[in-house]
Amino acid sequence: MSEATVDGDSTTGRDWTSGRFVVVGAVLVALVVLGVAGTLFPDSTAGALVDILLLPGTWSSTLVLAVPITLAAVGGIFAEKSGVINIGLEGLLIISAFTAIFAADITGSLWLGFGAAIAASVALALVFAVVCIEFRANQIIAGLAIWLIALGLAPFAARLVYGGPNTKSLPFSVPSVRNAGIPVVSPVFDSLAQVSLLGPFQALFRASLMVYLMFAVVALSWYVLNRTNFGMWVRASGENPKALDTSGVSVPRVRYAAAVLSGVFCGLGGAALSYNVSQFTGSGQTIVNGKGFIAIVAYLFGNYNPVGAMFSTFLFTGLEAIQQPLQFAGIGVPGTLIQTFPYIGVIVVLALVGRTRIPEAAGEHYETGEDN
Repeated sequence: MSEATVDGDSTTGRDWTSGRFVVVGAVLVALVVLGVAGTLFPDSTAGALVDILLLPGTWSSTLVLAVPITLAAVGGIFAEKSGVINIGLEGLLIISAFTAIFAADITGSLWLGFGAAIAASVALALVFAVVCIEFRANQIIAGLAIWLIALGLAPFAARLVYGGPNTKSLPFSVPSVRNAGIPVVSPVFDSLAQVSLLGPFQALFRASLMVYLMFAVVALSWYVLNRTNFGMWVRASGENPKALDTSGVSVPRVRYAAAVLSGVFCGLGGAALSYNVSQFTGSGQTIVNGKGFIAIVAYLFGNYNPVGAMFSTFLFTGLEAIQQPLQFAGIGVPGTLIQTFPYIGVIVVLALVGRTRIPEAAGEHYETGEDN
């Protein structure tokens, strides 16, 4: 199977790539202008912004906030590149965020909580996959149903167990690498975290284990999608399922596997999200609060590339991380307006990038042996 057969129309891809470079270029130019203005006028608003951006705490928050979104985005990439549009990522994050806290609470183990969160997310992802692949349901409607089911089920379960939509706080959380007691590695990270010359890069050595899990998942996912037979099958399933079927590979099996992977990664992301605050909040839009939908934007902007999705997520979480420092910086902008910055950023990105070329057969049903 040729690479051209797998990857689809190149003209649309170039249009998409140029739009992405416009956004990236605009961000870089804005940062350079801000840096120059902040250096020349340190007492100005630009100076305050530069100080905030250089704080290790800002970078730490950016990394921590990026974990659930990036992991969900990677899961969405596998599903959609196989031809299954899973917009129910939000629901998978919700159910796994609650399950992680509940399981850790009753077992006293964060790692068993991770396992339970993955199991719950995979179970819901399998329900979605069976409905879409076996019963040929509309994938968008099925994804919305998964979200709404989780949005009602998790707070309901919390009320049954804890008497309210919110769980109790866990007395423990995921440790950072330097506090994890890993021989050789932990002492080195602890030392590097104290080196002031590293500036904001100190955040990399103070990060929790989940941040490094995010980096590992992104790297491994990129390798699987681009350097393995399974990755080629996933891409072919979403671009030309008939050709994949003709080569002897089962399209439904590949799509089921991709849907399960979306459940695995969302399970990890949901657990990381609730463990970050040691609690599940079920009021309103729950603790997830739209992060699954932001993940969809991230992987679209990242052009279905795990690395691109991660850096797209950093753009959103970076804006989210500077919210609180900006409110205390006294720059004359109302706090309610500052809180909208991340979402304004998402809208601007979508507006500048324009139309996305999704996989050719995404959202389309396929049965082995059928003629397209």
